[in-house]
Order: sequence, then structure tokens, then C-alpha cells
Amino acid sequence: MTTQTAPPPPAAAGPAVRRMAAAVLLGPARRTALLTALCFTVTCAIGLQGWTSVSLGGFDLGIFDQGVRGYAHFGLPVSTLKSFHHEFPPGFSLLGDHFSPVLALLAPLYWIWDDPRSLIIGQSLLFAAGVPLIRRIAGYAFAGAEPRTARRAADLAGLVYGLGWPLLVAARVGFHEVAFAVPLTLLMLERGLARRYGTVLLAALLLCCTKEDLGLLVGAYGLVLLLRTRRTDDRAGRRTGLGLLLGGPVASAAAITWLIPAMGGEPGYYWNYGSLGTDGGDALRNLLHDPFLLVQAAFDQPLKPLLLLWLFGTMLLLPLRSATVLCAVPLLAERILSSNPNHWSIARHYDSLLWPVLLTAAIEVLGRLSATGRPERSLRRARRLGLGAAGIALVAAVPIGLVPLVLPSSWAPKPSEAALVRAAALIPDGASVEADNQIAPRLTARTDVVLVDGTPRGREYVLTRGDKRSFPFKTDKEQAERIQLLLAHGYRQLWAEDGVVLLHREGDEPVPGEHVPGPGSKPVQDEVPTDVGHNLFRG
Repeated sequence: MTTQTAPPPPAAAGPAVRRMAAAVLLGPARRTALLTALCFTVTCAIGLQGWTSVSLGGFDLGIFDQGVRGYAHFGLPVSTLKSFHHEFPPGFSLLGDHFSPVLALLAPLYWIWDDPRSLIIGQSLLFAAGVPLIRRIAGYAFAGAEPRTARRAADLAGLVYGLGWPLLVAARVGFHEVAFAVPLTLLMLERGLARRYGTVLLAALLLCCTKEDLGLLVGAYGLVLLLRTRRTDDRAGRRTGLGLLLGGPVASAAAITWLIPAMGGEPGYYWNYGSLGTDGGDALRNLLHDPFLLVQAAFDQPLKPLLLLWLFGTMLLLPLRSATVLCAVPLLAERILSSNPNHWSIARHYDSLLWPVLLTAAIEVLGRLSATGRPERSLRRARRLGLGAAGIALVAAVPIGLVPLVLPSSWAPKPSEAALVRAAALIPDGASVEADNQIAPRLTARTDVVLVDGTPRGREYVLTRGDKRSFPFKTDKEQAERIQLLLAHGYRQLWAEDGVVLLHREGDEPVPGEHVPGPGSKPVQDEVPTDVGHNLFRG
């Protein structure tokens, strides 16, 4: 970031002059620290609010808690919540679900505090680490502007980033590996602007170790570097761009084709593009024969164009005028072309992946419009656009994440969730448990827990509800039927309150349909409920 610094005051200068000089020198650092602390505090508070209100489930906080705890004990990231529910065979680890070895970097948090809330804190630290980076990006983008304009742009960029609705939504829905992608993407973009290509390559490598599809983002950034250096003498930039353009997609292909199956994963498990073909090769052949299939898949549901309108419209279309927006194309294509309704709304964590790219692209455009020597009309337009986009982002953050923080009712669990907590306290340490999704994260540290789902698992304890639908059941009637089935085949009710039931297995009588995944198990995916995919603001 470019900032104006004052020379050191002369020895004869009075205390007032020295204090003024110190304020000039330390001002940017203090503002960076303040905005970083603000981002951490808000996102962490939102995550902890989800914990206290028992709204964070085993899917996905409990899954990552089990996985990172495995790393903390120098083992593989095994999650029984994930493997049992989706019928993965023995030997499966989370590396066979998404290739995210970067999660091992969070293991030291568990040496300090062995608790799922360590992940909430870790995610907020990662989000907050992006504040200094986005301020530097603003510094580069506004290097040609008046110093006062550049300082204000950096401050506003840090504020909009830290309180941006994508980060608040990601904090609200729990922990995901994409928490690493946010600062790593910013680091890659910022170091590229600084022409520090060694660090660009390191950030790109870590992105490829964050999630298997992020190699496509890396490849797209390689194309951006090639476009920006094609008519310059920056040979290192062109070499780096070419390396990323080729290496990123190769890394994604290697992870999907070899590394994930080697860790017990199922090739093509997350292929949600049936309208294009049965797999990647089939889709490519079909598109070569009929390219219009791509348009059909992108607009076959009303929520898909609404998603695009929200993402770019709320930023006043500014990112579309920067080449950096190309980095968002692979991630957007994954969601827009998908047949999985979970990908179409903004109520999940997926937009946090796009936030660094879209914000950086918008800042670059505003920086060009604000350069010294531009017509006054251009400068006024840049100010209006910048303040407008920032205002929209901050206004959107209010109902999405900020208002609930000041409502006491948002911190308290509802009666059913509070009853789950009380029932969980009755389960002894070390027990084997089938648990309701909402209470599973509170049992991962001290029990062998799997999810209550459509298949009985024969565990010692079953903690579930019969009058409120919980993932993955489609109706509360299914859950009530499960309770009756267990009571009729060897289970006894130990406790019941507010629709919550705790059952204990008293004998060896098999339950009809009881099954534990074994060698040769074929992984399955969840059927998405029919009420998902109809509202842009709900999951």
C-alpha cells in the first residue's frame, strides 16, 4: 500500500510536533489494526452466536471438528459423521471428500483448546487476515490518485471487506475449508500487483491444497497475469502466468482423478451437471456437439440469473470492467451450471470464495477512474460509484449479519434445541451415539458420534426429535417413525422433553434396516428437499 509518510521531526521539535508526526506515521497501521479487529470480532461473534443458539450442525461444523481433531492427534482427518451418513467404506477420510490438506494448519488450535469453537475462532482469524491485504490492494489501485483519496479508499475497502455480507453469511453457517481460500486468494492477487511472484506461487499452491476445484481459480489468475504482462518487459510475470494457467487445472485434475479416490473418495461423487453429461468427458462431447446446452443449463432455474444479478448488481457492475473478474468465472460456472439447488442461493458459504475477487476487481476499476489527471467528471463518477457500491454492501450486511448480533433472542436456543443440549449432558463420555444434526458438534469431542439418518446404526444411545424436522430427514413424521421403530426393537426411552427423545439400547436385538458401512459400500448423496432452491436468501 502506498502511503504518505512524514520525515522524522527534528530534535528541537516540541512534544506536539512529535505527537503529530507519530500520528502520521502510525495512522495507517492503527486503522489497519482497528479494521482487522472489527472483522474478527464481528465474524467470530456471529459464529459463536450460532453455537450458543444451537444452530450449527454436525453438517458441517461437526464434520470439520472430527477431521481437524484427527490432524491434531497426528492422524488422518476421519469423520464418522460424514462417512456413516454418506456410506463411505472404511479407510475414508475427509481428504477423500474434498482435497483440503491445508486444514492440518488448524491442528495447533486444538492443542490450545480441544473444542469445535476453535474452528469458529480460526475461521474468523483467517477472514481478518484479509484486511491488511485488501488495504494494500487498494493502495496499489489508487497509487495514481490524490493521497487523501487513496487513504480513504484503503479505509473504505477494509471496512467493506471486513463487514461484507459474504463473510457474515459464511460465519453464520459454520466452518468450511473455504475460510483459507479468502486470505489466500487476496494474497495471490496482492502479491501479483506487487510483482512478488514467488509468493504468488506459494499462495497458488496453498489454494490448490484448500479445495480441489480452486486450481481452476489459480489457472484463471494465470490468464489474468498473461493478459496484463503481454505488452510489458515483465518476463517473470508472463512465466508465472503461464505456469499458473497450466498448473492450476492440472492440479485440480490430479486431485479429482487420483488423490481423492486414493483417500477413499468416489470419483465423480460431486458431479452435479447431469444436464450436460454423465461425467466431464461426456459433458465436453455433448457441448462440442451442441454448445447451446451451456446456455440452457445456466438459465434453467429462475434463481440462477437472480444470483448473477445480486452478485454483480450490488457492486454496480464494477467488477466486469477489470480482468481480475476472470478469476470468478470457474467458481460461478460451477454454481450456475449445477443441478444442485444448494448452489443457487447466497445463504451458504460459496460467495465467500468470490468476495476477494469481486472486491479486488471493483477496487481496481475505481482506482483507474480516480487517477490524478482524469477529468473532474470522472473523479466525481468514481466517488459516486465507490460510495454507492460500499453503501450497498454495508447495508446488505445489516439484516444478514449485524442486526441478529444485537437481538438477545438470537443468542438463545429455541426450546427444542435447548432440550437437545440437556439430553446430550446425560450421555456418558466414550459412548457410541446417533445424534440429531444440531447437537452432534457438542458430542464430537467426547463420544463416538454419527448422524441420525434414514438408516439405523445400532448405537448405544440415540438422541433425536420427533416433532421438528432435522437434516437429513424430509419430514418430522419420518423421525417419529424412527423413534417408534427403535422402541419396538430393543431401545428404551431414558428422557423426553419438548419433542426431544433420548433412547438407550438395552439388548442385542437387531433393528430392521440396521447397517454399518463396510468394504464395498457405495457412497450416496442426499436428496435435496423440495423447498430448497426457491429463495435467493434462504438455504
